[in-house]
Amino acid sequence: MRILLVEDNDDLAETILDRLRAEGHAVDRESNGDQANDLLRHMSFDVIILDVNLPGRNGYEVLRSMRSRGDETPVLILTARSEVDDRVNGLDAGADDYLVKPFDFRELVARCRVLVRRRSGLATNLFVSGDLTFDRAAKRLMIGGVDAELRAREVQLLEILIDNLGKMLTKEQVADRLYTFDETPSLNAIEQLVTRLRRKLDGTPLTIRTARGLGYMVVVQDDL
Repeated sequence: MRILLVEDNDDLAETILDRLRAEGHAVDRESNGDQANDLLRHMSFDVIILDVNLPGRNGYEVLRSMRSRGDETPVLILTARSEVDDRVNGLDAGADDYLVKPFDFRELVARCRVLVRRRSGLATNLFVSGDLTFDRAAKRLMIGGVDAELRAREVQLLEILIDNLGKMLTKEQVADRLYTFDETPSLNAIEQLVTRLRRKLDGTPLTIRTARGLGYMVVVQDDL
């Protein structure tokens, strides 16, 4: 997942960043509501973790601004406010979920997975096609009942392709989902990553197609 964390508490933000990155996700952080809102006008993410009490505009204002311009990115409100009215206000402003501090980091990660699955129309963490099973919670790919060893980037790429099954993604779109602002991947690195994953999926119902000049698409070959 490519995640934007909007949190002004440095200690908490660093802890969340470390945990999410350890899970293999690409995470960027903003600590100011105005700056986050400006960023979201021209960048897209898979999910946004949004604090309420922020410098500049607050989290609810950021959320309302997003929804008013048609941005449907899943948003998880993260706040110390636990009153029912606060939760209702957040959900009415357009939040998809709400988590009250303090929280268990396992629940935070699980809720993010749910939001991304919901947007992709997937009911569970398991993607099954023929003899291929991918568990996004465990980061585990099994082919014919045997573990297929995937590197962290390969897991991320497989998640991206499954979430966009049958859709064409440019190299730039793939890079935007795989890497943070602090990383500077080359398009050649994307090609090499796709080649490695394609090789590991060889013989399975999942096929990565390359359209020269356009990008990549993963499709299910039902006849395999």
